[in-house]
Amino acid sequence: MSAIGWARLWLRAAGLALLLLVVLPFHLLVKLFGYGSPFPRLYLGIGARICGARVRVRGTPLKRDVFFISNHVSWIDIMAIAGASGTAFVAKAEIGTAPVVGWMAKQNRTVFVAREDRLGVADQINRLRDALAENWSVTVFPEGTTTDGYSLLPFKTPMLKVLEPPPPGVMVQPVLLWYGRWGREIGWIGTENGKDNAVRLLSRPGSFRVEVEFLEPFHPRDFPGRKAIAAESRRRIEEALAKRLGGPVRPFIGHDALGAGTPVPEAPAGVLAASRRDA
Repeated sequence: MSAIGWARLWLRAAGLALLLLVVLPFHLLVKLFGYGSPFPRLYLGIGARICGARVRVRGTPLKRDVFFISNHVSWIDIMAIAGASGTAFVAKAEIGTAPVVGWMAKQNRTVFVAREDRLGVADQINRLRDALAENWSVTVFPEGTTTDGYSLLPFKTPMLKVLEPPPPGVMVQPVLLWYGRWGREIGWIGTENGKDNAVRLLSRPGSFRVEVEFLEPFHPRDFPGRKAIAAESRRRIEEALAKRLGGPVRPFIGHDALGAGTPVPEAPAGVLAASRRDA
């Protein structure tokens, strides 16, 4: 990496650290009095911009009693969706034990789950149900991993069991994350580890666009069972993604196939043409 790249990295890291120092005292003070803190949303929204993301919101997110179901491209997704809606998230258990990142995730009321702990699924569902009641909104990435932004993987359903039966008044709102021509670069794909991905994104020149499109919500009682809810959410997200691509959603070739040193797939021609028109 060039000296300029390192300078970008440290400037952005310093900006995130300084922002944290500014908002953290207010956040802790609000938590001391037992109120819901708006500062994680503020931090993540501004933090996304510091990282280079220019977030555009399409559609209207429900403010409370909502279960957001989204596709997954990058860790930037969390900043973009939280900055737009103030939602909490469901995350892998190992993130909760990660230095700094785990602590920060807890400040945003993240629900940590162990996907491989089949015996503890009931407890995880109870914690997720409590979080939904307390946080007003929770977001889950049911693909279980990230893609290149032009693909969709099958939606896994265990964490949607909280909607069997749905808590009173809770709606489901699918969300499309769209990075346009930047998807192939921003996407966390292949065998790249988290540290290297963060270094690469924070050191890159310029900015990139990410659109958070809140699709039409639906009542989970109209699609009984977690498999039906997952299928309907995926159908709506795939339909919205196909419109952006100008054609069918292409299959994701897999992280193993995109091992270290493998060139990242090019964006579809229609996406590149649309991006040039928008530039």
